[in-house]
Parts: sequence; structure tokens; C-alpha cells
Amino acid sequence: MDHTDFSARDLAVKHNIYASVRRRDGLPHALFANYWRDVHSTLCSRLPGLNFYVQQHFDRDHHANFWPVADGMGRIEAKLDGSAELGFANLEEQALFGEAGKILYADEANFIGEAVAYYLPNGSITLVDRDENPARNGADPFHRIHLYLSREPGQDTTTWLTETHTALAKHDSVVKWKLHLPDAYNNDQPAPPSPNVEHTVGPDRLNLAVAEIAFTSPLAAKSLFASPLFQKMLAEQAQHINAIGVYLVTGYYTFVRDGLPTVAGLRGSRPAELITDLGAVNQLDEKVISIFTPR
Repeated sequence: MDHTDFSARDLAVKHNIYASVRRRDGLPHALFANYWRDVHSTLCSRLPGLNFYVQQHFDRDHHANFWPVADGMGRIEAKLDGSAELGFANLEEQALFGEAGKILYADEANFIGEAVAYYLPNGSITLVDRDENPARNGADPFHRIHLYLSREPGQDTTTWLTETHTALAKHDSVVKWKLHLPDAYNNDQPAPPSPNVEHTVGPDRLNLAVAEIAFTSPLAAKSLFASPLFQKMLAEQAQHINAIGVYLVTGYYTFVRDGLPTVAGLRGSRPAELITDLGAVNQLDEKVISIFTPR
């Protein structure tokens, strides 16, 4: 794998939102996933102000053995089906999207049972990104997890998290490591304010840090876990973190990058996959793209 670091491409995103999503009770997973990636996504992607929009779909039934947990550490047991990340180049564009985005709220109740939006007023930190593809769309080729860390109340954990994750991200097994350190969530101010969707979380998800970590393989991840640096982090963890949850990513879908909708953002994720699989370059012609581009 090319060891070039492409993390600088995320510097355009100055402010962002990390949202966790659980499908509506009784809705089959395939129907939820297809609607989210093909219908809701194309509506969101066409709204003004959005610089970056990615969905990552989780396997809620597969969560064992993906991250060592120190003795006595609590578990975040929330059932989640994915995350969405929305990024903005400046506050003016974020406000523009915030006003236009109200059209999305009514749609969420069609397929989402719980959505919780965490705000990152200073953006997230991409510590390393060796994936040369800036707009992935489809099954995830890497062993990628989202690590949820419930921060110890009353402590400033930011320095320890940033320094520790920066050091771990340098390991050869890592393809990507992105750290989200959002503001604490407030149950009294539900976000996003979509009707008929749950927005309340328990204490273990009020003050979260989230790390998106992609490894070359599960076996490669184990080499990081065996390293002295990781073992040192594990020994210190209980001073800063009181509970951990791990979610396996099955699909990675990019709908907006650098302020422009991708083919998946314009056409839907599965149509974009078909265009790629068939090599239908005519569908990427500017005249064709312009038909689908918002005016």
C-alpha cells in the first residue's frame, strides 16, 4: 500500500457534525441501508453550504474482539447502524446548510429510530489518511472501526486523547485515523430536531470522543494491540475513559467532497456503483453530470 499521507485534504473542513444513527424498529436492515444511501443522501447532497458528507454503515451484530478493553472498563452497549459526517468550510456555509437542512428532518422518521448529532465547532482531526481514494463508495475494503470513548466527567481529556491517538496513528498497520472530539451533548437541546425520532442518550454517550480507525486487516490491527505503546495507553485509559464501544464499518459512502456532490451524491450510491462496475465513462461526461447538478 502507498504510504503517502492524504490527510491534508480534510483541512478544508473547519467545522463539522458527527451523527450516530440507529434504524427504525421493525425496519429491515437492507431497506434502511438502501434508503439512507440512495434516497436521503441525494436530498442532503443537493443542499447548499455542505462541503463534506460521508455515511459509514455499521454491522450492529458484529462487535467482539475489535479493541482490547482494560479490566473494569464499562461498555457502551448502544445499538447503532451507522454514522454520518457533515463538514463545512466556514460558519456562513454551515448556517446556510442549517436553514436549508430543515427539509431533511421530516424524512428521517421514514427510516431512523434514533439520530444524535454531536457538534465539533473546531472540526475533527485527521491524524493520518493513506487511502488514495478521496470519495469511496461501496463495501469497505479495510478493517475499519468506530471507537466510542465515554470521557471521564470533570476531567480535561483532550490533551491525553490527542497525544495518545497521534502516537498510535503512526503504527504501520494503520490506513486512516480520524479523531472526533465534539462538544458534550445536551439532552435538553435535542439534535437534530427531527420529529418522531429519538434524540436522548444515556450518560455513557453524553461526553464522547470518537475515533475512526482503518487497518489493513484485522490481523494487522492485532499487531498494534501487542505494541508497547498500545499497552501503555491501555494502562492509563481508566484515568480518562469510563466506557468503550466499538462498531465495525461495512460500507463507506462519500456523497460530497470539497463542496461538490460526488456521482453517488448526485445519482445515489448504488447507481454510482453500477456506473463504476460497467465502466460507463459516458455517465461522467460534463454534459451528463450537468443534468443532475443542482441549479
